[in-house]
Amino acid sequence: MQQEYGIHMKGGVITERNPDFSTVRIRAPAGVLTIEQLRGIADIAKKYGTGVVHCTTRQTIEIPHVNPKTLKRVAQRLEKNGTPIGSEKDEIVNITSCPGTERCKFANIDTISLAKKIDEKLFGKTMPVKMRIGLSGCPNACVSPMLNEIGVIGRIRPIRTEGLCTGCGMCVFYCKEKAIRVRNGISELDEEKCVQCGMCVKSCSFNLLKEAHTHYLITVGGRRGRHPKIGRELLTVKTGEDVLIVIDKIIDWVYRRAWSGRLLSEQLDELNFEKLREDILKQVPEASAAAWPVKK
Repeated sequence: MQQEYGIHMKGGVITERNPDFSTVRIRAPAGVLTIEQLRGIADIAKKYGTGVVHCTTRQTIEIPHVNPKTLKRVAQRLEKNGTPIGSEKDEIVNITSCPGTERCKFANIDTISLAKKIDEKLFGKTMPVKMRIGLSGCPNACVSPMLNEIGVIGRIRPIRTEGLCTGCGMCVFYCKEKAIRVRNGISELDEEKCVQCGMCVKSCSFNLLKEAHTHYLITVGGRRGRHPKIGRELLTVKTGEDVLIVIDKIIDWVYRRAWSGRLLSEQLDELNFEKLREDILKQVPEASAAAWPVKK
């Protein structure tokens, strides 16, 4: 009986509007599933649900209309399928990610492998507040990382090869921020307008724009919901390993200091967000408070 109670209390088990049924959310880091796993989920949904599944905004899958009496069997089948019950309560929930450099031509970082590392280390950890983590390979921010409690965005600082620019204007054409212009036959960059997406680097036909500084911007305290809020820029780091270190420190900070019953975004000042930044900058030598001036 105690085991059955434990299944009911898992974060990925959600009581439906009709309390006679539960929805079961699975764990799917970065939203990546194999064909075999999808077949397994389909079989489980057919046997224990109504033969339908729901794809969520957090890149996972839910099996609706499950009889609570079968939850233990559903959990065992999902575990065997490599898609165990997920998380939804005050925990670290499913890590979301864009395709990153694995598939996207705009991406600056490998988001999927990094998301899987974060998931392996932190998924399901009980927290005082729900912690969503989202990764985007570039400032296009397709998975809205800045609307998560922790967001990671891959960026590039471009630099022009002096003396060789032909003034063709290709970078001007591709820059969505209108941060580049050609003057006296050479391109000029307005750093205040640049969001460091790297499109100009990729567009240069003569390979004269280079990646001077590829880095990860980390934001904290974003939220969706009825009152969405953009997360605050914490700092930038140069490697995925440093991202893992910084996220670890953020999670520890929230775990030790945050209050339950309130969103993290509502507590940042009380939790001394600036002190967190100062502490991490001291502990992670490669971290920077800001890569360079960015668009406000």
